[in-house]
Amino acid sequence: MRSFALVNAGSKSPFEEWLTKVKRADWQKPGDIKATFPSADLLGNGCCRVVFDIGGNNFRMICKYAFAGATVRLYVCWVGTHAAYDKLCKRGEQYFVFDY
Repeated sequence: MRSFALVNAGSKSPFEEWLTKVKRADWQKPGDIKATFPSADLLGNGCCRVVFDIGGNNFRMICKYAFAGATVRLYVCWVGTHAAYDKLCKRGEQYFVFDY
């Protein structure tokens, strides 16, 4: 995420805002992610992934989430522009990016 922000003008501040919200979040279940980020998309097929719209939908980030008791972990799988995400979707790869 940091390396992406370094080479993509205008993305640093939106990613910092996203990170601030995540650090303050108290998520117990996937639906809580949507409560914090209403525009987020929980991907189907039991893949435990979420797509975040960042910076007024200029950027997208796919994360895998794992709940363990009162703790949730997010693993960044992919970061890119909205246009790059659209290409990923056309190829049907948004479910398979960096499968952990």
